[in-house]
Amino acid sequence: MEDIKTTITTEEQIKYVSNNGGPVLGYSETSGVTIIEKDGFYFKDLNKDGKIDKYEDWRFSPEERAKDLASKMTIEQIAGLMLYSRHQAVPAGSKSWFTGKYNGKSYEESGANPWDLTDEQIDFLSNDHLRHILITTVESPETAARWNNNIQAYAEGMGLGIPANNSSDPRHGSDSSTEFNAGAGGTISMWPEPLGLAATFDPNITAKFAEIASKEYRALGITTALSPQIDIATDPRWFRFNGSFGEDSQLSADMAKAYVDGFQNSADEKEIAGGWGYDSVNAMVKHWPGGGSGEAGRDAHYGYGKFAVYPGGNFEEHLLPFTKGAFNLSGKTEMASAVMPYYTISIDQDQVNGENVGNSYNTYIIHDLLRNKYGYDGVVCTDWGITADEPENIDTFIGGKPWGVENLTVPERHYKLILAGVDQFGGNNEAGPILEAYQMGVAEHGEAFMRKRFEESAIRLLKNIFRLGLFENPYVTATESVQEVGKPEYMQAGYEAQLKSIVMLKNKNGVLPLRKESVVYIPKRYTPAGKDWFGFPTPEKLEYPVNIDIAKKYFKITENPEDADFGLVFISTPNSGTGYSHDDIKDGGNGYVPISLQYKPYTAIDARDESLAGDARPGDVLNRTYKGKTVTPSNTTDLDSVLETVEILKGKPVIVSLLLSNPTVVEEFEESIEAIIANFGVQDQAVFDILTGKVEPAGLLPMQMPANMKTVEEQFEDVAHDMVCHRDSEGNVYDFAFGLNWAGIIQDDRTEKYKKEK
Repeated sequence: MEDIKTTITTEEQIKYVSNNGGPVLGYSETSGVTIIEKDGFYFKDLNKDGKIDKYEDWRFSPEERAKDLASKMTIEQIAGLMLYSRHQAVPAGSKSWFTGKYNGKSYEESGANPWDLTDEQIDFLSNDHLRHILITTVESPETAARWNNNIQAYAEGMGLGIPANNSSDPRHGSDSSTEFNAGAGGTISMWPEPLGLAATFDPNITAKFAEIASKEYRALGITTALSPQIDIATDPRWFRFNGSFGEDSQLSADMAKAYVDGFQNSADEKEIAGGWGYDSVNAMVKHWPGGGSGEAGRDAHYGYGKFAVYPGGNFEEHLLPFTKGAFNLSGKTEMASAVMPYYTISIDQDQVNGENVGNSYNTYIIHDLLRNKYGYDGVVCTDWGITADEPENIDTFIGGKPWGVENLTVPERHYKLILAGVDQFGGNNEAGPILEAYQMGVAEHGEAFMRKRFEESAIRLLKNIFRLGLFENPYVTATESVQEVGKPEYMQAGYEAQLKSIVMLKNKNGVLPLRKESVVYIPKRYTPAGKDWFGFPTPEKLEYPVNIDIAKKYFKITENPEDADFGLVFISTPNSGTGYSHDDIKDGGNGYVPISLQYKPYTAIDARDESLAGDARPGDVLNRTYKGKTVTPSNTTDLDSVLETVEILKGKPVIVSLLLSNPTVVEEFEESIEAIIANFGVQDQAVFDILTGKVEPAGLLPMQMPANMKTVEEQFEDVAHDMVCHRDSEGNVYDFAFGLNWAGIIQDDRTEKYKKEK
């Protein structure tokens, strides 16, 4: 043993043991785990039986170890592995959606440390054997690291010592106002939204993002990314448009491949085997078989948006970002390790059973297509909450989303999912329904069949934990995490990507770039009181739409238009709601209203007479048409602000900075102004760096900008590139892959590869 160099260090009761030619072992002094020496190497005795089992021997492959461990697990333990927790904030405050208790008290009242485990977390770890945890906000990198160590020590001390697999929705944007990006902000590198990454038309930038993000995730104790969202957003009204890579299947496939490769691949000394290792983060791509074709742009988080439709017969193209991208990687890991189907019912796409049920429940979509035809053998995890009962109101976010199987009991839904080929249940903390489903299967198919089926899922789930080295060392060092997360070079890379994502749509008479120190008039922006998409109230606001202190570093700011050299107006995509209104019901309607992409009140005279899908159940609506109905966006005042600024500046140039979350009808103001700069979620200074010419604009539109709402109504929900696009006063058409630089229309290798011939 003289040639074995063993180092033991301690931080927060965590010990580390080095192997010569092997992995560092990390274990908690409080877990009861001991180290056993065998063949000149060290191993963790996770199940505390005094010997080294195959799953504890890091010399075996993840596949061999997973099979051995699955064979040792009870059905209760496998059921726990099949759970994926509801959202957890660190710490769990009492004033948000992500609440929790500490010794029966709120965090604010408890005196707990921010990294302490909540009562709920202790319960689902110990009583339900849950090991997959979705975290949202974290107070700081140090808090995240110490919370991870606490939860790993707790898990390590129980049963077979299976580590926690912590996960996150996207958290690298500059906007934390949406659930899909609930961890954004704080000390972490900031990048464009996925739609902004797509606007670079450069998969290398997306790969760089993913490589950096994976290192930051691992430093936070996060080992699975619930991303990327690779649905092709073929309906321009869908409110998850900006979480996608746009409407084009080829661009989406290339971006998906780069993203997943970057997250999953480890290299050099960080690699364990097959590209997996200590820099790797499992990528859970979503949403199979594509969620971007919801009827009329409605979204399936709500009962009114449960149907995906295919009037163009274009179902197959929606699979391409998966089959040609995420399942066909360039790197060693070969394919995304997990996939999440969407909530939607893909109407009339089941070619075997003719079932119209939510995608996860559909045996044809999961077993026949995903598993058999495309050979996918990674983890299939449902979207969050699909096994719970639907809420009383069709437009309520918080509640179950069991679309198409509302008549089944909760255990019956689990059973149907298991038989369809699903491995894991998103947003479920309790193992009871899975155990009931198991007994249903035993009664129908026998114990041996169900035991084998459960072990299949366990093996898939365990492989994703073994590959990352978590059984050897699930711990992170808080001081190193603080240094790693948000490194200056990571911040710089993210900022450079933000700059490359900004698209210049209009530059009449070369008004841009602007001279620094010019005098600028920036109107304040009015936001009426309303509700966020969770249903929580939001206050009325009148405030500057940007950080005015940052603006002052570039320009002289005036509140007197007469003193201004130019006007600069910040607006966002029209927000007319998500396609359903209780006011319409009060007026005798069916509740369904248009989703508008224009700022003025919009009347849907060109909508369908009859919807393509509906629900024949009593109390629901079969014909969901909204023809002839009118909606007014809550930010119709954005248009007023632009036009008022044009009027009061009396011929001086007006520039619009447009935050795009969806394709937008700009005909209402475009002709009146000199320039438009579009972005997809960036820091204020990135916009100013473009406006002042510090950086030349290089972004391209990752989607079409419609000429009007008539073309939006007439396009097919499942077909890309099928709208009439806006033509501006300079004769430029705002089509897919359009963008300007200082010299004019951008034509380069990106446009040659991706631009569509008309």
